[in-house]
Amino acid sequence: MLLFSVIGGIGLLLLVVSLVLGEVFGEVSFGDVGLSGSAIGIGAVVFGASGVIAVANDLATVWTYVFAVVFAAVSTAVAQVMINRLADSEDAPPPPLEGAFGVLTATTGPEGGEVRLEGVRDLESRLAWSDEVLEPGQRVVVTGVSGSRVRVTKA
Repeated sequence: MLLFSVIGGIGLLLLVVSLVLGEVFGEVSFGDVGLSGSAIGIGAVVFGASGVIAVANDLATVWTYVFAVVFAAVSTAVAQVMINRLADSEDAPPPPLEGAFGVLTATTGPEGGEVRLEGVRDLESRLAWSDEVLEPGQRVVVTGVSGSRVRVTKA
């Protein structure tokens, strides 16, 4: 029972470190199969927990290890599949805004305004500012970015 508790504790520690600091190992490869540190931690926790449960239910030693290894392998595989799916679904970074063209939708000057950008896929309208006062309908180009606001000048 001590072995299961130690391995489960190491897995839990690995999971906590992965949550706080990010992936510890990146990916550990076994031939063509790669496992993340989180999946390994999940497998270790399940190995420890299922082993303790098997010992508590008086399973024979051989069956205790079989039970723990099978559940650990299944949980590790499921965790890795889910981690891979989440990683594949990440959005690409937004395109750079400098040089994008747009049309002002409000009077824009040093105190602020608004521009509707062309060809930008995330937000079409953005808060904007310019060095000079520009009227709505004026065609502009983005010359700088500060957070979600853009600096514009006449195109």
